[in-house]
Amino acid sequence: MRKPLMLFVSFALIALPLQAQRKENQRLEECATVMEEIMNIPDSIPEELLNRAECVIVFPSVMKGAFGIGGSFGRGAITCRSGKDFKGAWSAPAMFALEGINIGFQLGGQATDFVLLVMNDKGAESIMGSKVKLGADASAVAGPKGRTAAAQTDIVMKAEILSYSRSRGIFAGIALEGSTLRSDGGANTNLYGKDLTARQIVREGAVSVPTSAKRLLNLLNKKSPRNLSE
Repeated sequence: MRKPLMLFVSFALIALPLQAQRKENQRLEECATVMEEIMNIPDSIPEELLNRAECVIVFPSVMKGAFGIGGSFGRGAITCRSGKDFKGAWSAPAMFALEGINIGFQLGGQATDFVLLVMNDKGAESIMGSKVKLGADASAVAGPKGRTAAAQTDIVMKAEILSYSRSRGIFAGIALEGSTLRSDGGANTNLYGKDLTARQIVREGAVSVPTSAKRLLNLLNKKSPRNLSE
């Protein structure tokens, strides 16, 4: 009896981490699909704003109800431009979580994709910490869309984070004040096989880019290869 039990335990110790890693790899593939589809929308994220962004966060298929009526919880990934001044290529991704009590009400309970642009050093430093409340710890506004969007308005230029959503095929800027962002430590461990902070992954280059993230990073490096912010 002892030998079959030991074999089962050994199998579980190998299979469970691999299954968890596959789940995070699939999430990265979904992030790439969301970003690719959004960037192909005619009135999408203004190129001018993407070229100024220091980090991009993607949350595919956020659903209402994870924390009860009106509550939402989404898992996705963040990538930042590498280098001390955010001037390099897009980094290996860290897994991130989005939590909020109002998202479900705003979007009618539909599965919704979110893309957040982190626009400056202050915003990037904020989200590299622990849990960040949008609108309090970091200023966040609904992002303008379309090639002719008024990206020079004071509100947009001063915001640390611009947020967008896609639900039922409708793409638009959305206000996420009161929602929180945080590093998803368990998911990062599942993906990379060791305990790492978001800062270590995206800012310190502690890991190589996983294969599942290459489509997302290739897209961003093609659409916005250089940081054009002043």
